[in-house]
Amino acid sequence: MRKQLPLIMTPSSETHSGGRSALTCRFRCGDACFHPAPNTSANEYVGDVIAGALSRRSMMRAAAVVTVAAAAGGAVAAPRAEAAEAAGQAVGKSGYGSGKGARGLRFTAVAPNTADTVTIPDGYKQNIVIRWGEPILRGAPAFDPEKQTAAAQAGQFGYNNDFLSLLPLPGEHNRQILVANHEYTDEVLMFRGYDAANPTREQVEIAWAAHGLSAVVVEGDRRSGKLTAVPRHRLNRRVTATTAFRLTGPAAGSDLVRTSADPTGRKVLGTLNNCSGGTTPWGTTLHGEENFNQYFANASRATDKRYGIGTGASERKWERFDKRFDLAQEPNEAHRFGYVVELDPYDPDSTPRKHTALGRFKHEGATVRLTRDGRPVVYTGDDERFDYFYKFVGTKRMKHGSSRAVREHNLSLLDEGTLYVAKLTGDSPAIEIDGTGKLPGDGEFDGSGEWIPLVTATAKGAVSHVEGMTAEEVCVFTRLAGDKVGATKMDRPEDIEPNPHTGKVYVALTNNSNRGVGTNAKADEANPRNANKHGHVLELTERWNRADSTRFAWSLFLVAGDPNDPATYFAGFPKDKVSPISCPDNVAFDPYGNLWISTDGAQLGYHDGLFGVATRGERRGELKQFLTMPNGAETCGPVVQDRRVLVAVQHPGEVDGATVDKPASAWPDGPGKYVRPSVVAVWRADGGDIGV
Repeated sequence: MRKQLPLIMTPSSETHSGGRSALTCRFRCGDACFHPAPNTSANEYVGDVIAGALSRRSMMRAAAVVTVAAAAGGAVAAPRAEAAEAAGQAVGKSGYGSGKGARGLRFTAVAPNTADTVTIPDGYKQNIVIRWGEPILRGAPAFDPEKQTAAAQAGQFGYNNDFLSLLPLPGEHNRQILVANHEYTDEVLMFRGYDAANPTREQVEIAWAAHGLSAVVVEGDRRSGKLTAVPRHRLNRRVTATTAFRLTGPAAGSDLVRTSADPTGRKVLGTLNNCSGGTTPWGTTLHGEENFNQYFANASRATDKRYGIGTGASERKWERFDKRFDLAQEPNEAHRFGYVVELDPYDPDSTPRKHTALGRFKHEGATVRLTRDGRPVVYTGDDERFDYFYKFVGTKRMKHGSSRAVREHNLSLLDEGTLYVAKLTGDSPAIEIDGTGKLPGDGEFDGSGEWIPLVTATAKGAVSHVEGMTAEEVCVFTRLAGDKVGATKMDRPEDIEPNPHTGKVYVALTNNSNRGVGTNAKADEANPRNANKHGHVLELTERWNRADSTRFAWSLFLVAGDPNDPATYFAGFPKDKVSPISCPDNVAFDPYGNLWISTDGAQLGYHDGLFGVATRGERRGELKQFLTMPNGAETCGPVVQDRRVLVAVQHPGEVDGATVDKPASAWPDGPGKYVRPSVVAVWRADGGDIGV
């Protein structure tokens, strides 16, 4: 019998929603899962609206297994430690650990584990590209964790790297521009002896500087896939919580966004809680402001409550040092966060923009495809239990070229167009959906959907499509607009990305363990499991495969969890030949059209990781784990190129009770060193293409 893997450094039994530690919930999202869900509307609950057509045959087999398990009185899912052990044993039995697989996935799958390191496949190598605190701007000092200053941090790589983008750098051989989000700060892991009740001004200002974005040129080793940062390059840039932003779109200049410091309502200081994002066809990057609610104190309005903003002090106590974080003094300041941010990495002097036409909510990210006539379509999800996902269809066509006029035109593409919210409908009678995962009479979980228009912005003004709300109100209170039009409640819709090979759109829905609990909405056809703690992936097909269509079909692609659990599903691929996966979060595509999934808060007893899954062909649904994270860390990024995979190792050591003096991880620099979020590159040792 395989020796049980140690679990002492994984999140404790008091883990919060999705397996996150209490520490993660405090600093990342302000304990969002431990407050009542902000969406109290009566809208239909189709939260995990999930992907991939179910074969009646495979689901009937699963139903038979459920029946046998029920008859035997046994539990369907193993306890977390047992599941981890069983998953490790499965590597040698099932064949999913072999180097065979779909093109792009021909590597030996990594076994689930709890090792305090980044574990990669045999035959691959890795290096740390850049760590928190490494200097990237001219004049920035070397990182000294015991002598941190706000001025130093403003020139150094920020904290808790999340979304990553690699852009080409013409004229500089073997170099690219790496753009990274810095979602939030873990003050207890940043400052020795940190007193959460009494932070100092210097600590707060360091945290402001550690938020935001970094743009840094990186250089590849010609003989390997190693990637290193190029400090002090002319294009390197830091964007922080105090950088000036331009507010654009229908809400810009509105009374709803004016403050005492900005009576024009057009200039915002800073960006907060940037989670995932996207790279545009015109060479900019998009960044989603997600859990911005946690930074504000003393809320009192119903609209603030709908966004999860608390009535008392904030966790970080920033309101003590800047009144804009105190809504009792500056009630409109929170209306200036929760947008999609656009950055031009090729112009370090440009002013980044916040696009109100794409709506205000907890954006996980924003990804772009073009219509057949060259107009942008942006998909984005609202990462909250029982909230919605959206699409923006632009009206202006992208121009090609690199002149200043062309770039300025393309930077305005997301200010004119129509914002839609998704409504999904199942095609089976509600009585057939009982929350156990039992197959409905037609043999599959699937259905149709429509994009409901919320607001249309033009050069001459904006028009609301929501009764009782102005265009400005729709853009600032987008959640309320979704409530009014009957959008479908989802289970934390996170990253959404179209497959560049097929046009199909994939939606990662991380989890919602509250579904069907108490008075919360129960399962429906798009959410076939109550108490969904492992999440799903939805596959959406736009009508006629047109990005600007207002109708779509949806089906189940992946139902996450232990493959031994009959409720799981991997697009019909044999479940004894896949890696176990829990809590899908960020997604990306490789050059072959395979979907790569990073996880956040896996609840199977082992660490988070990165997985590749085939989306088409005879191996559709074949899912293999590529790497795993250190103690307490979440997998972010990712970027999958021909010969290199890039991931952001976010919040390593973020385990309940951990501090600088009592670290829960020794990654990346070993015992006695500060734990540091970092970016990691992985490549084949022989220099060949990934997974080929």
